[in-house]
Amino acid sequence: MTSVLVAGGASGIGRAAVRGFRARGDSVLVADLDLARAQEVAAEDLPGPAAALGVDLSTPSGPAAAVAAAVEHGGSLDVVFGNAGLLRAAPLAEWTVEDWDRTMALNLRAPFLLAQAAAPHLRRSPLARLIFTSSTGALRGHAGMPAYHASKAGLNNLVRALADELSPDGVRVNTVCPGWVDTPFNDAFWQHQDDPAAALDALTASIPLRRQAVPEDIVGLVLFLASPASDYITGQSLVIDGGYTAV
Repeated sequence: MTSVLVAGGASGIGRAAVRGFRARGDSVLVADLDLARAQEVAAEDLPGPAAALGVDLSTPSGPAAAVAAAVEHGGSLDVVFGNAGLLRAAPLAEWTVEDWDRTMALNLRAPFLLAQAAAPHLRRSPLARLIFTSSTGALRGHAGMPAYHASKAGLNNLVRALADELSPDGVRVNTVCPGWVDTPFNDAFWQHQDDPAAALDALTASIPLRRQAVPEDIVGLVLFLASPASDYITGQSLVIDGGYTAV
């Protein structure tokens, strides 16, 4: 049985991924700051066993604690899906050092620490996957979100460095770069717009598929990367955005 850690699995893409992993029979440890919602998704009636851990992944010790819990739950560790993230939107003058550091701690430092803690276990796995949620925000920019865009661009390059170091040992390392996904995660962006309804209409019109994604749209790519079918893919940032960055 494949042992999976979903770090940031209580809602949105992470929650949908937990369901996808468990539906194929994987054992999943759901790590999230929101323990109640993590327990809720872990308790759903699905084939793969699951457990929940309440943990702040933005702290220096949080990622290692999540990895240790996943190993204890599954008996080993094969796949880490690092999905926890933070989006803050505000005018440049209103940003503080604390705001910047909080974003970087969760969006960029936590993936590094997850990889560092998981690598010894993954090297022993025949599957061995590190998958992180990045964003098309790594490729474009929006006013009011300097830390988010910088952190996601940094994450894509972090993965390239990790792939160069870990892939010779059989650990594949990639990011998934969703475009616009209709979840509360993006509320900060919409609240930053002068006319949120008009901004949403303009955005939808700019996406060739004419809609935002839902979390389930992203899960197929995550499961593919966490399967033997992706054995020759590493160091990549794979865009899944309905054509948003293609036009």
